[in-house]
Amino acid sequence: MKELRVDLKDRSYPIYIGASLLQQQDLLARHVHSKQVVIVSNETIAPLYLSALQRALIGYQQETVIIPDGEQYKTLEYVGKIFDHLLEKKFSRNATLIALGGGVIGDMGGFAAACYQRGIAFIQVPTTLLAQVDSSVGGKTGVNHPLGKNMIGAFYQPQCVIADTGVLKTLPDRQLSAGIAEVIKYGLIRDLPFFEWLERNMSLLLNRDDDALAYAIERSCQNKAEVVAEDEYESGVRATLNLGHTFGHAIETGVGYGQYLHGEAVAIGTCFAADLSHRLGWLGEADVARISAIFKAAALPVIPPKAMTVDRYIDLMSVDKKNVDGKIRVILLEALGKASLPVNVDPTLLEQTLENYAG
Repeated sequence: MKELRVDLKDRSYPIYIGASLLQQQDLLARHVHSKQVVIVSNETIAPLYLSALQRALIGYQQETVIIPDGEQYKTLEYVGKIFDHLLEKKFSRNATLIALGGGVIGDMGGFAAACYQRGIAFIQVPTTLLAQVDSSVGGKTGVNHPLGKNMIGAFYQPQCVIADTGVLKTLPDRQLSAGIAEVIKYGLIRDLPFFEWLERNMSLLLNRDDDALAYAIERSCQNKAEVVAEDEYESGVRATLNLGHTFGHAIETGVGYGQYLHGEAVAIGTCFAADLSHRLGWLGEADVARISAIFKAAALPVIPPKAMTVDRYIDLMSVDKKNVDGKIRVILLEALGKASLPVNVDPTLLEQTLENYAG
């Protein structure tokens, strides 16, 4: 088992990475400090891993809330169902919420924990690669709104993150690729040697080589932990973690939540960002080609949905947390391995990029 640490002073917490961690009762006991535990999961993950987690929590008052699986259920309505259960079972503010699932469950569970009685403890148990390397680390929680993704939420840090690599054996290929999109992001924004390693070892990741996956997860988590420790509330460098996300969120919202997996939309959005970076003179044509090639090698899309128009992109991108005074700002690449802070976009160049891709 590897142990990393997110250094946030009195709110610091560990990230555990390894196989069969769900079965380790002592690991959970270190971070569950009351007898009341509620496990939030979804209809796909619960049949696979809920019983193992429950066995590791024998002796606790356990309750479960099962949410339908899918981005379209990441709403206030379904977070309300978590509150309903906590209140019906008379859970106190000393309770612990455990989020067992992918990024949707982690975001919803964390947001519920942040709000219930003004904050209860929670633990992230991510079951997808994307959640293990990205959404479970850093304390971003929340839900979607029909007008924008992740626009309702809170920064709220977990007690710990338990990334059991064994659960990735049952992860569908499409979900695995979606997680690799976020892994690639870390190389592009701040870790060029890692990006080059990914170019050489993509086939090992797709074939679920244990050593390659463990290394990619550890390296990604280390990168994110360092960024979060430096900038917890995204006032500066943490914004670089959103490379490709402004474009990608527009795609997810524009075509309907759940049509594209988050990592798929981010892959396309990063290609947009690379194109715009090239138009600014920051990336060469060969750099743009390498970015497209690595996403293709990861079995990810690089061409956006034809239904999205330039006007639709601009309309949706105007609802983004990085924007200031109504101006669209995005993360771009000054070079491979070096991201910019949010950049005010030249509308002409932005339209050229969108026209290059839009159907």
